[in-house]
Amino acid sequence: MALGCVVVAHGLVHLLGAVAAWAPGAVPALGVPRAAGAAWLAVAALTVVAGVGLATGRARWWRTGALALAGSVTLVATAWPAAAAGLVPDALLLLAVLHAWWCGHAASPRGRYRSAVAALAAPPGHHPAPPVSDADVDALPPLVARWLRRTGVVGRPRVGVVRTTVTGRLRGGPDEPWMPFTGEQTNTFDADPARLFLLDATRGGLPVDVLHVLRGGRATMAAHVLGVVPVMRGAGPDLDRSEVVTVLDDLCLLAPAALVDAPVTWQDVDACRVRATYRTRTQLVEAVLTFDDAGDLREVASDDRGRASADGRTSTPTHWSTPVDRVELDAQGRRVVTGRAVWHGPEAPFTYADMTFTVERTA
Repeated sequence: MALGCVVVAHGLVHLLGAVAAWAPGAVPALGVPRAAGAAWLAVAALTVVAGVGLATGRARWWRTGALALAGSVTLVATAWPAAAAGLVPDALLLLAVLHAWWCGHAASPRGRYRSAVAALAAPPGHHPAPPVSDADVDALPPLVARWLRRTGVVGRPRVGVVRTTVTGRLRGGPDEPWMPFTGEQTNTFDADPARLFLLDATRGGLPVDVLHVLRGGRATMAAHVLGVVPVMRGAGPDLDRSEVVTVLDDLCLLAPAALVDAPVTWQDVDACRVRATYRTRTQLVEAVLTFDDAGDLREVASDDRGRASADGRTSTPTHWSTPVDRVELDAQGRRVVTGRAVWHGPEAPFTYADMTFTVERTA
């Protein structure tokens, strides 16, 4: 936002060139020829439009920004040295344009996320399975069946791919500052599940892109400042297992309709809890689901997830839970809207993420 405002201000300054061309006495220092007035006006307009696009987060603002940059540098050169100061905001605009271009490139975290999501699309000629039936739900434990009926899954299409947007805040430890974030996640939930999660956080005023990828039983995690500078990487058996636990959690919280087809077996624990065992092609993980008296899911907890070290290279098995803070009823049924992620280690439990979910698409 701040850089966008700087670019807008830079664009408005270009109006001085038009004034100098058409009213030479008003800005005598620039000495702009009258014929160049329209060029200064056009570059001013382009730069303002680019700045507004940058400030409002438009994905392709950089294309207008590149045109504005080329025009601005050319005009500064023609009015040198009087307009030399204009090269400073032009340098900032150049960095912003390059960063925005890179974020849209196929090799960037965002580009890799989009490519991986596209690979999950159903092949041509794919025929969807029949809708979820009462018999499908009745085959589940009573606590789970009650929850699925409350979410309104009966009669609706079966779930294969789920896309969710997430907003909230997170932190690495109980004494660390919170970082606001937005995220987009795409999941499948069969015996070879996929979890693609692109998180855009802000730390120290700088954007940090974090990409989680689980495909073919293997998981990776990478964090890049400005989408370019790597600051954390993770991979290996511990992360593979942890990501499958997260898939099970997503399955229960965000895509309960997929429970009728997912490779999950169940065991009753008590009157309000049931244990889920999720068997994939490469992993077997467990979680305990807790329901309230009304039948809503209130927590998913597991001992099979590891807490990563600060550099992401190692992890320590730690009890983990995702309490549900708010469940809402809408036209699609009941759904989890807000929740938390909590580590329960040797020290007092601490919440490391507060999240608001919007399930945007299922297929």
